[in-house]
Amino acid sequence: MKYVIFAMTALGVVPLAFLLSINTRWMKYAIWGMIGALAVYQSTAINFFSNEHYRGSSRGMEISVAYLLAAAVLIASHFKRKMPKFVPSFGAAVYLTYFVLCLPSWFTAENVLFSWMETWKMIMLYLTYLAVRANLNVTEDVESIVKGLAVFAIFNFLLVVKDHVSGVYQPHGVFPHQNGLAMAMHPFANMFFAIFLVKGWRHNWLNIAALVSAAACIVRTYSRGALAMIPVSFFITFVLTFTFAKRGKRWGMLFRAVPIVIVGIVGLSLMLPRIIERFENAPEASKNTRVELALCAKEMIIDEPWRGVGINNWGIKINPPYEYAERAERSNNRGEDFKDGIVETVYLLVGAECGIPALTAMVFWFMSYLVLALLLTKRFAGTPYAAFPAGIAGGFVALYLQSCLEWTLRMQMNLILLFFFYALLDHMNANKDHLIAELKSQAGGEKNATA
Repeated sequence: MKYVIFAMTALGVVPLAFLLSINTRWMKYAIWGMIGALAVYQSTAINFFSNEHYRGSSRGMEISVAYLLAAAVLIASHFKRKMPKFVPSFGAAVYLTYFVLCLPSWFTAENVLFSWMETWKMIMLYLTYLAVRANLNVTEDVESIVKGLAVFAIFNFLLVVKDHVSGVYQPHGVFPHQNGLAMAMHPFANMFFAIFLVKGWRHNWLNIAALVSAAACIVRTYSRGALAMIPVSFFITFVLTFTFAKRGKRWGMLFRAVPIVIVGIVGLSLMLPRIIERFENAPEASKNTRVELALCAKEMIIDEPWRGVGINNWGIKINPPYEYAERAERSNNRGEDFKDGIVETVYLLVGAECGIPALTAMVFWFMSYLVLALLLTKRFAGTPYAAFPAGIAGGFVALYLQSCLEWTLRMQMNLILLFFFYALLDHMNANKDHLIAELKSQAGGEKNATA
């Protein structure tokens, strides 16, 4: 039945695209629909060739309502002759290079179908990126996307509160795992923190609620890596926002930061016993497993440095009859039915599965957007738009560093959200002169009205 409903939904993509092309304002609702679909992702996605018991980064050829809406937005932008180029930015070119460098791993894969599942995911992620770019080409409405992301953060917080009341130790919101929630919320929390520093309290309640929600989600997951990144990322965001603000507004930012620091200290104090318990009682076996799996990844890279052992084939190659676990002296108290997990860092996972060239391209792709965020913060210095790249830059630092401890950046939902931020940065970079001119025009109009 689910397949029938999904087929009927897919048939509505072109008619929906036609409706979206009639009224530009409706494009905004389509993007909100994409973000809303993430909030109910498990019930609005379907896996073809599914293997739910496989321990890999993809368990099926997944198609979600979010992807169908992305296709409708792209088609609508084509109707309006504002469809983005296939490679609209430098970051997109680096991602496609990374994608191409992952393809040779197919030749070393034990299961090509599993490799196709991950490759399909990478294609769908790029579709999402192009759809967000297309939406911004048509609407030029950055604020609408930010509002949609704010509601998404608040919705996750409400789910976390529900789980907290129910006694769930590590809630995960709409994400498959608590580490996914914690990692995803870093760019949210930092971006809304920067917006608060720039805009203050007035007419800014949605963003403030999103800031509190995203930060609370990070703390309540008790994810050790995410908790360690909170002061680092917030400090970077504050320094960037403060440095590139107008001098007359810097004192205001300092005063606005004070209540956030106070709330943060109070919140952490309330959670401190559990947080300390989380650090002190972390099982030694968890640490040993991380180290042993990292050594397994090293063995795979030694064997296949250029192509890897096969994209999305880690779950096969880590187990018998392959001997990577034994070569890395992985603990042998495993039964016949035991299946080993995934190495707990996205960097070693990509290096092992796809080889050193693909790993290098992925790191360069990540870093290119961090550098872009820093450059845009400087380019939009003294304007409200500087808050977006400044906060995203702080969030990316947390995201990338935490990825040294987690493989979450191969999870579907985390990557979809990452592409939203990447598309936002690329749009601002491509239209920076227009956006600044628009702000000057608005300022001039306000002066004339006052006079």
